[in-house]
Amino acid sequence: MTNRHKLVSICAACVAIALAVVPLRVVAQKTDRAKSLGTKLMCMCGCGQILTQCNHINCPSSGPMLKELDMHVAKGEADDLIVQDFVQEYGEKVLSSPPSTGFNSIAWYIPGVAFVLGLGIVIMVIRMWRQRDITRVATAGDAPPVAHDSATDLIDVRLERARKQADRETED
Repeated sequence: MTNRHKLVSICAACVAIALAVVPLRVVAQKTDRAKSLGTKLMCMCGCGQILTQCNHINCPSSGPMLKELDMHVAKGEADDLIVQDFVQEYGEKVLSSPPSTGFNSIAWYIPGVAFVLGLGIVIMVIRMWRQRDITRVATAGDAPPVAHDSATDLIDVRLERARKQADRETED
């Protein structure tokens, strides 16, 4: 073997080692069906992101999970079976939204119930405020009670005389 052949073989070996060491970007989600299924699953690396949106470099979970998803899609398995397979492997925490059956259905109803209760409380408080304002306006025309003493009695007597005189004068 000549030096040139040795150099070429050494270069080829270096390139092969470099390709083996540098992780290749995972080519996954080749079909729209795989992409839509990937949005139903969560990445299991702990990032809390949807599987197809995990943006961690060299994520230890998303790459293998995406390859597994692509394999299931390539086999032509049904969507429900693929999702069920991931649930069996990783548990229900792999689902991006809780199933709407059983106890988990509460998670679907709580936001609506909370909205209705909050709206009811706001309406009730507004009605109480309006009722309080109506009561205040109705009692505003009434004079506040005054403690009676001899001076107020004298004023009351004078007012009563003035009223009687006004009545007599208007009758004539």
